[in-house]
Amino acid sequence: MEKQYHSKVWQTSQGEVTIDGPVVPDVLRTYHLDEGLTAFREPEDQHEALVDIAGLKEGRIIVARQDDLVIGYVTFLYPDPYERWSEGNDPYILELGAIEVSPRFRGQRIGKQLLEISMMDPHMDDFLILTTEYYWHWDLKGSGLSIWDYRKVMEKMMNHGGLVFFPTDDPEIASHPANCLMARIGKNVRQETIDHFDSLRLRRRFMYD
Repeated sequence: MEKQYHSKVWQTSQGEVTIDGPVVPDVLRTYHLDEGLTAFREPEDQHEALVDIAGLKEGRIIVARQDDLVIGYVTFLYPDPYERWSEGNDPYILELGAIEVSPRFRGQRIGKQLLEISMMDPHMDDFLILTTEYYWHWDLKGSGLSIWDYRKVMEKMMNHGGLVFFPTDDPEIASHPANCLMARIGKNVRQETIDHFDSLRLRRRFMYD
């Protein structure tokens, strides 16, 4: 399925930021990551991971950058084969795997712009896009927010991309009340995919129905 490229310039207190993508691997290799992007791994290692994702069949990387310096990004890819969300290999279930913005650009609505650009591709309406939010990935110390205030910020940002809360009995998500499952059901998603998603997120219920 063809991925449609979109771009916009966003004004911040730190100067203009270009938000664009999906970025192809060869272009992404010419960029480097801001030193503040450390939520998942060190910037150099995360850069390699982003290039790998960009090369996948349905992998999508949207970046926020100043010239060749990436100061934020969001990733989309098929769910990890070790997670329940990959069971059945539904080609229309896509995961928002990570979204991160460098600390010096927070409060500039960069995350919302990344999601907005992501959803401008009409092909995204063919997918059920899910994200699993775990509090241990949140920068509680750097933000100064409580765990619940951070959760509200994350939910509001995801809502901007059309993702809303869905209950689940997934053990890892249920291990802490701040964790959550969110999803966006594209307008072209088949009922078969929706039913499959429901059976994955509420496994216990479907086992006993």
